[in-house]
Amino acid sequence: MLAPSRSAARVVARAVQAAPRRALSQVAARAAAPAAARPMAVASTAAASRVASRGVKTISFAGTKETVYERADFPKEKLAEIFKNDTLAVIGYGTQGMAQSLNARDNGLKVIVGVREGGHSWKKAVQDGWVPGETLFPIEEACAKGTVIMNLLSDAGQKLAWDAMRPHITQGKTLYFSHGFGVVFHDQTGIQPPKDVDVILAAPKGSGATVRSLFLEGRGINSSVAIYQDVSGQARERAFALGVAIGSGYLYETTFKQEVYSDLTGERGVLMGALQGMFLAQYEVLRAHGHSPSEAFNETVEEATQSLYPLVGANGMDWMYSNCSQTAQRGALDWAPKFHQATKPVFEQLYEAVANGSETRRTLDVNSRPDVRERLTRELKEIADSEMWQAGVEVRKLRPENQ
Repeated sequence: MLAPSRSAARVVARAVQAAPRRALSQVAARAAAPAAARPMAVASTAAASRVASRGVKTISFAGTKETVYERADFPKEKLAEIFKNDTLAVIGYGTQGMAQSLNARDNGLKVIVGVREGGHSWKKAVQDGWVPGETLFPIEEACAKGTVIMNLLSDAGQKLAWDAMRPHITQGKTLYFSHGFGVVFHDQTGIQPPKDVDVILAAPKGSGATVRSLFLEGRGINSSVAIYQDVSGQARERAFALGVAIGSGYLYETTFKQEVYSDLTGERGVLMGALQGMFLAQYEVLRAHGHSPSEAFNETVEEATQSLYPLVGANGMDWMYSNCSQTAQRGALDWAPKFHQATKPVFEQLYEAVANGSETRRTLDVNSRPDVRERLTRELKEIADSEMWQAGVEVRKLRPENQ
């Protein structure tokens, strides 16, 4: 067990005691509170690196200066002015389509939704208050009515729907994405935007469920913004404004290519793929040496997600190293380079697969097969039924907030 030092333990204890009783998990409360308890020198240093006024800031990220926009730069009144003549047509009603359309609607903008009529997404949209014939339409009709076409279909879905959508993306409109996949890998998807429209991107760094929940909490997710094509001369402002409208708290600029390369690498790496792989490897080693399922799960997953990761998220890994026992410090310092050396070649292979398009080809191939849903359900069930995550079901029931 990685034991925090006494001072760190006191910080966590005070944070938990002070956490407001609201509809947030204890994890979120713990993660948010320690940041306020950090030394003032850290906060003042960060503040000193910010240059500019009225929200838009130039911030030095480890010596590299970047401009960051905040929600305060685009209040509702400004959003209403920028999009006063627009109809946002959200195409697709998966987690991102749901969250972004509802957030933009709540921000006072004119929004319609386009999905396949009669399908699961259509029924879900109706449940969420979208009205057939008024704010809910088949995809092609929504594209014809919209002035900002927000293509939030799955990557494979975008490829399949593009030929039907393309005739309705006419001069003067704006084509919007939340992922650079379709445009960057146009040789595989066939998605080549017309030359007479603005093409922009706002990519929330989280699931649609998080985009919606953070918006409802009055916060906002961080998002990247990119401009692929600026015909109107206003694409950049509209991209950042739309990023705020769909629920972002702060936004930074990138390119379509950089967004999709980093996103695909992250999803397959430390965000999900590597995380599951490492969790499973440690769990299996502990079980093979006689540790019980509950102990193996607690030492592998529960302590990480419920105690340490929130602290790392709030204060950084450097803070975590400085606020744990010397035994934990020594072991982590000695073994971190070994894990770095072992995993970096895998990440190099992963990035190369993304950059050369082979990862895209596999994604489009597998996700375009007629049995994609059955296959995905089967693979996900294998994870859910595994001993490690079945043990997790029981461990989570023991958390105080679940009693």
